Amino acid sequence: MPLADILRPTSLAEYLGQSHLVGPGKPITEALKKEQMFSMVFWGPPGVGKTTLARIIAREQRREFFELSAVSAGKADIREIIENERKQKRFDQPTLSPVLFLDEIHRFNKAQQDFLLPYVETGELLLIGATTENPSFEIISALLSRTKVYILEQLTESELRQVLKRAQEYWKKTEGKTTAIDKKTADWLIQFASGDARKLLNTVEHTKAIYDAINIETIKTSLQTATLRYDKAGEEHYDTISAFIKSMRASNADAALYYLARMVHAGEDPKFIARRMVIFASEDIGLAAPTALVVANAVFRAVESIGYPEAQINLAHGVAYLSNCKKNRSAYDAYFRALEDVKTLSNLPIPLKLRNAPTKLMQSAGYGKGYSMYTDDDLLPEKLGNKKYFS
Repeated sequence: MPLADILRPTSLAEYLGQSHLVGPGKPITEALKKEQMFSMVFWGPPGVGKTTLARIIAREQRREFFELSAVSAGKADIREIIENERKQKRFDQPTLSPVLFLDEIHRFNKAQQDFLLPYVETGELLLIGATTENPSFEIISALLSRTKVYILEQLTESELRQVLKRAQEYWKKTEGKTTAIDKKTADWLIQFASGDARKLLNTVEHTKAIYDAINIETIKTSLQTATLRYDKAGEEHYDTISAFIKSMRASNADAALYYLARMVHAGEDPKFIARRMVIFASEDIGLAAPTALVVANAVFRAVESIGYPEAQINLAHGVAYLSNCKKNRSAYDAYFRALEDVKTLSNLPIPLKLRNAPTKLMQSAGYGKGYSMYTDDDLLPEKLGNKKYFS
């Protein structure tokens, strides 16, 4: 077994990270304590404990655990789980519904996700999906409405050091000797792992298997060019898309095209790139060039229908255009200032003159009275006065 599987925590007491979900009084801890579990989606980068947490939930509630990957699984696999579970309940005493852990749930198409709906809704399955992609874009709204989305974060440096310590304790227990890792090497490993416990453990396991000693030199030698590879679900994925967006924001088309080429060459999903361009067109360019959103949407539709390799040309076209557009974030900034008031002040009464008045009773109550299509009057709720968000 890989070291990462050997050291996988089996209880919340052993689990590292995600204190916002499994700490004292936090949602998953409380749900387990009160035996009120529900279907959910874990969204976060690799190696942060999505699979482990799903297994712990099943273990804590004594539920049967089924693990599928959406890359290779289909409706037949889910149907088999359901049928077996129904037989079990028919011939045995009733049990809690099983946990179906669906890794990379975003890889399921709409029809496959639709197939899950009735079993999630009736509770025949406790679905726990895991994804590195934004669920809002990749999971159908009907399924999202029946699940709770939890964001899992990268492990902190302190948590990764605990992971490394557990590896050393395991080796000492099984081999009877200490595997030394000096502070400089530990610091290098923590930086390299970038919040990914699996990446950390795989690296030290591989290095130890080849050289026995673990230091920066042996790690780099064992990795060779691994640090330069583009991991579509890891650190390089997030760093490269960040550099790509920031280069377009700076109107540096050369840098933006370079980072685009890196992503395309590594096989990044062209829809992921195009989707970020659509967001960028409104967030950063906005009113400076309203046609930017039209172009970005056209690029998205093009890559959606064409695919690689030709889609890289559409992407390059869009990137060069967006990079050279003037930038204006006024609409973006104004909206989020307004949103902050909505969150802080909740639902303020809408002025009567702006309200719909489809009945005589509503008209007599003053709804719609004094409304004029073209007016300089203040139209915000009274408590906000004549506040300006956009200027």
